[in-house]
Amino acid sequence: MSRVELESFLKSFILFFSSLGLLIGILFYINYTKEIQTLDEKIFSQMRVCSFNLKCEQFQIDFIPMHKHELYTLYKDESGLSSYYPIPNSKKYVMSFNFNTQSYKTELNRLQNSALWNFFIIFGIIFILSILFSFYALHPLRSALLLTQEFIKDILHDFNTPIASLRLNSSMLKHELRDNKKIDRIEQSVQNILNLQQHLRSYLNNHLLEKEIFELKSTIQIHIHMLEKNYPDIKFEVDMQDLNISTCKDAFIRIIDNILTNAAKYNKQNGSVKINYDHKTKNLYIIDTGKGIKNPKRMFDRFYKEQDRGIGIGLHIVKKLCDELGIKISVKSEPNKGTEFTLNISKLTLD
Repeated sequence: MSRVELESFLKSFILFFSSLGLLIGILFYINYTKEIQTLDEKIFSQMRVCSFNLKCEQFQIDFIPMHKHELYTLYKDESGLSSYYPIPNSKKYVMSFNFNTQSYKTELNRLQNSALWNFFIIFGIIFILSILFSFYALHPLRSALLLTQEFIKDILHDFNTPIASLRLNSSMLKHELRDNKKIDRIEQSVQNILNLQQHLRSYLNNHLLEKEIFELKSTIQIHIHMLEKNYPDIKFEVDMQDLNISTCKDAFIRIIDNILTNAAKYNKQNGSVKINYDHKTKNLYIIDTGKGIKNPKRMFDRFYKEQDRGIGIGLHIVKKLCDELGIKISVKSEPNKGTEFTLNISKLTLD
């Protein structure tokens, strides 16, 4: 189950379960209140019957002077339940029937235990129904996501033929015309399409199930070596010790490659890109001296871009991949001074 599917499932479950749980809780409270009223009426009825035959061991019977107590009325106080009845041929005394507090609490506990037992049974049934309902509600979303993923995979596959034709013809033109800026721009555009294709493929795969252990510094240096060929005027510096991490290598490389490529692409002439690792905080820093970002808070939004080049999806995919791999990513940037990416890889390190 993907992160989007899990989020949809949890939201559906919480909404359905909490709504029904609240409703059932209110109904049980109302029913419990009525059960107490029924118990009081039952005890009061027994007192009235007992006032005629005096055959009732559960009540304390006494004869008291007539005061302001109303006859045939149930009283509830600290002593328990009480009611008063007239004595034949007596105008000064009345009979007092009392159901003591301990006995009354025992009856209330019996009602509470019965109500709670029934409540938890119903609550368990609601829990199971909520899970089934959430899976049922999730089914159309999962079908739509699978259909979209299959469609994207088919499109990516169909890209191979025209891209291969473009690369072949641009190479032939470059061989015929030698150095030509227009051909260079065509090749760069083709490379951007290839990078986008790799990002989408990496994003569609299930990275969490493809973990492997690899060395971080050497992996970064390999990609820096490739970037140095395309950006000879940019100085790359790596300041870190050997470190093994465990995660999906392909997805992690996509993250690093995208950030480093942007750091070189949008850097100033003779600028620099520094990669540092702090063993205490387990943060990986990528710092460049480039153009900077005017609105860092929006840089991970889909299709957001501040430059003419690109389509604004690279960093959005980076954020998605970081979330999937358990990497906390943050950025600090200032226009015309540079950008600093911070990747917390504490969940990936083996040290």
